[in-house]
Amino acid sequence: MVHASRMATGQNPAAQAAEPVALVENPQGRSPILLICEHASRYLPDRYGTLGLNPEQLESHIAWDPGALGVAKELSRLLDAPLVHATVSRLVLDLNRDPSAPDSIWTLSERTSIPGNLNLDRDERAHRVREVYEAFHGAVDALIEPRVRAGQTRSVVSIHSFTPVYRDEARPWHIGLIHDQDARFALSVEAGLRKDPELVVGMNEPYSPADRVFHTLERHAVQRGLAPLMIEIRNDLIRTQDGQASWAQRLAPLLREGAQGL
Repeated sequence: MVHASRMATGQNPAAQAAEPVALVENPQGRSPILLICEHASRYLPDRYGTLGLNPEQLESHIAWDPGALGVAKELSRLLDAPLVHATVSRLVLDLNRDPSAPDSIWTLSERTSIPGNLNLDRDERAHRVREVYEAFHGAVDALIEPRVRAGQTRSVVSIHSFTPVYRDEARPWHIGLIHDQDARFALSVEAGLRKDPELVVGMNEPYSPADRVFHTLERHAVQRGLAPLMIEIRNDLIRTQDGQASWAQRLAPLLREGAQGL
């Protein structure tokens, strides 16, 4: 595992210990798929305190994608694929948004106000963009560029989870496959998933690129001509290690087969 980039925790970065923002696992993996997990962690560096939130809120889906990292790590192992994952909560900055977007730093997530993100000045926003966004995506660039030049990577797959109920509306899907105009990979995986009649599969559900959730894949896959795929798994299905392993084992052969056709 490689500590790809680091974030200062105090007001004076030079005088403080630093913590990793991005971790790279299995960087020499032979799979043509690069895995990314942007919302892997609920951790808040010391400089942010609790952002004014209580422990229950900091455990909830507004802070991270529960279960996503466990699935991503198991897929990395099963596929022999490189994985880049974040170690900082999306409450600090959402890595899957353009940093210029209003929702790059959330002040209201679903129905929860985030006091520590209100009325940020320009310097604080710039600090977060530099130390979180640029550090994380720079680590992805550093990993993917030589692999693309060597013909080793043909697809980027990002792993996420979603809450079963959003604003009082139940979500019926077990899994969602999010894609843009290049639907090759998504359609291949969908075909495999639909062989199980018990599964409820959503195409561009519960989100789509129109919801501006495709930023990471646009930056690292679409702009390089690689096949993009965003996988959303309902988080009640992957709360446990057994659930994470089960879904990874379900997805790994479908991803392997889909990548062979790219």
